[in-house]
Amino acid sequence: MMDEANRADPPNWIQQHAVYQDLMHLDVGDSAQVYAAFLVYMELTEVRKWKEVVGVSCPELQAVLLEGREKEGETVQMIYPLPSHRSIKHRELRTILDRGVPMLLCAVASDSSLVYQRLCDGFLTPDPPVDIQDHGRRQHRKRRLQT
Repeated sequence: MMDEANRADPPNWIQQHAVYQDLMHLDVGDSAQVYAAFLVYMELTEVRKWKEVVGVSCPELQAVLLEGREKEGETVQMIYPLPSHRSIKHRELRTILDRGVPMLLCAVASDSSLVYQRLCDGFLTPDPPVDIQDHGRRQHRKRRLQT
């Protein structure tokens, strides 16, 4: 099995896809990153049903970024598709975060698995877990342990 660093050209149907061709015309010079951007685009639009997803060139990173809305009318988010064999520097993330829009980093594995990580400027308080209720057991348990 070929790893992504040594991957041959993408399959013919991908090369002929209008979006892939549009991403290639952004002329970032990194075909592996463009391929990763295409895979993320397809997953966002076909599986997750994101709206208004477009590729944009980021000359500072020499990369294709994606912009889109998770749902109609929501805030535009920036997605940085990154092949998993590549490293990223804090300065590069800063370049994207300084644009002032919410950001997702998407690691694209050689088997086309995608892992998203939401990034923000500073600390982000997590949302409480869904379907977990605190029935006061922790406090009751502490009292029992103290006696």
